Amino acid sequence: MSKRETFLRYSLIIKKLKRIPSTFNEISNYLTRESELQSYNYNISLRTFQRDLEEVRSLFNIDIKYNFSTKVYYIDDGGQSNINDRMLEAFDIFNALNISEGLSSHIYLEKRSPQGTESLYGLIHAIKNRLQIKFSYHKFWEDEISERNAEPYALKEFKNRWYVLSKDCKDGYIKTFALDRLTNLEISNNRFEFPAALNIEEDYRYCFGIINPIDEEPQEIILSFNSFQGKYIKTLPLHETQQVLIDNEEELRIKLKIFITEDFIMELLSYADKMKVVSPLSLINELKIAYGKALKQY
Repeated sequence: MSKRETFLRYSLIIKKLKRIPSTFNEISNYLTRESELQSYNYNISLRTFQRDLEEVRSLFNIDIKYNFSTKVYYIDDGGQSNINDRMLEAFDIFNALNISEGLSSHIYLEKRSPQGTESLYGLIHAIKNRLQIKFSYHKFWEDEISERNAEPYALKEFKNRWYVLSKDCKDGYIKTFALDRLTNLEISNNRFEFPAALNIEEDYRYCFGIINPIDEEPQEIILSFNSFQGKYIKTLPLHETQQVLIDNEEELRIKLKIFITEDFIMELLSYADKMKVVSPLSLINELKIAYGKALKQY
């Protein structure tokens, strides 16, 4: 069996169990059907299946467990379902492109691509092992390149760009550094302790993008989209707190709990006449000012 078949089998097992917990026989029958549809051989024994579970745990950090009372296998995502989904998404894209050699006239990738991703592996290593890093950093609004020493805590993605959340050793503040402006990454042997009081997931729960306001409270935002734009907003929510209030032939009205930041305002401006802010008034006024400045450009 080829490595490609093996990895595809892992993916099929995961997708099957994400839909519904299943017995081994149900999984085996599913793999048999997929073998016939895809012209691959995904058929496995129970012993091979047990080995697959170990490989899936190692490669994808997805823990598949067995419930002895119901006799089914299920996925215990440990609260990391979003990460696991993105890993599977990346694998699906990689596999689709890999099997599509010679189809360049049928597959058109976006010409722009994020810079700095070559640092991802090193940063993940430093984060996992709690090692300080050193790098050169160039802010867009400054001419000089600065040298930084930092303690990396986490990686964050936003709009196809990657950022590393780190404590700047110079002033002790936690900052967000964009990987496309980060060069000459060095990983030191100096270890650090992760701050016990720091909860990155909770701290960024109500953030849109990478800006985390200090001493501010998230606000309740109500937005109204026309029905056509609303279809896109439903399939790709603006934020994890998004709740649908009205969904009819005239509008999609949603509620968010979020910090009002420059990133968020820029996102709202991109919808132009397809979106109206219902509340709060402060956000309405900010968009009026922004639209007024834009009109003066013409």
